[in-house]
Amino acid sequence: MIRTILIGLALVTLTACETAKGAGKDIENAGDAIQNAAEDVQENI
Repeated sequence: MIRTILIGLALVTLTACETAKGAGKDIENAGDAIQNAAEDVQENI
């Protein structure tokens, strides 16, 4: 019984890590897009 619970917790933890990792990449990509847009605006001023 304890083994099943530990395996379940490990799976939940790994899933949460992958979700956070994916969210971090999405946020990074959004930041890059904002930075590129800001650079384009500065170049056109």
